[in-house]
Amino acid sequence: MDALEHAAHPVVRIDIADIYDVGQEFFRWEMAVAIAGSIIGINPFDQPDVEASKVATRALTSAFERKGALPTDLPVYQESGISLFTDARNADALKALGGNRSLEGYLRAHLNRLEDGDYFAILAYLAMNQTHRDALQAMRHAVRDRKRVATSLGFGPRFLHSTGQVYKAGPNSGVFLQITCADAMDISVPSQKYSFGVVKAAEARGDFAVLVERERRALRVHLGTDVTAGLNVLRAALARAVEERHDDE
Repeated sequence: MDALEHAAHPVVRIDIADIYDVGQEFFRWEMAVAIAGSIIGINPFDQPDVEASKVATRALTSAFERKGALPTDLPVYQESGISLFTDARNADALKALGGNRSLEGYLRAHLNRLEDGDYFAILAYLAMNQTHRDALQAMRHAVRDRKRVATSLGFGPRFLHSTGQVYKAGPNSGVFLQITCADAMDISVPSQKYSFGVVKAAEARGDFAVLVERERRALRVHLGTDVTAGLNVLRAALARAVEERHDDE
């Protein structure tokens, strides 16, 4: 905090004299969230855009119940066991930025869409463990340090009920990298045809569908079943993508 303060960043210090003052802080920050929501133009007492993701998810799980499979989703690019997905509008934008020749190229083009005042968000539909967190944080830090933008990391589907609302209903200032995987082990949902893995995949795809519906800058990276290997490939490609480019790909 001292380092931030000395670097001229705004710093607020709140001293708590008693453990019971924690209740006061809950009230303070509930009020702060309501005020901030009003300023940036979202309703902090409702979550219609979270509900939109749920509707899209239910449509996908219902389709699985009827047909025994989720609707086909064709990748825009594949390399080293990793598949990239996005909608036609985003795909055209990435190709226009020269990102259609390699994984690194796609990532570079996507990150080059960041402008002043934008933020970068990693939306990880992966197991929330320390190994995955460390790899994802390294990627987040690489973008933060090279692009000088605010960054965030959330594990899905839990982030949908917090930051998920502002991603879809707040200002269109986010550049999103959704990361999904195929489950090496899966468990059936009792009394349903689908599994928990299918539900997770449907939630990720439903979330992504609403992002692109709202014309957000979004790219989905699918790692396959070997998540560790996929994260290593993705991390290396992203590290190269944020470096200054000195040659033709």
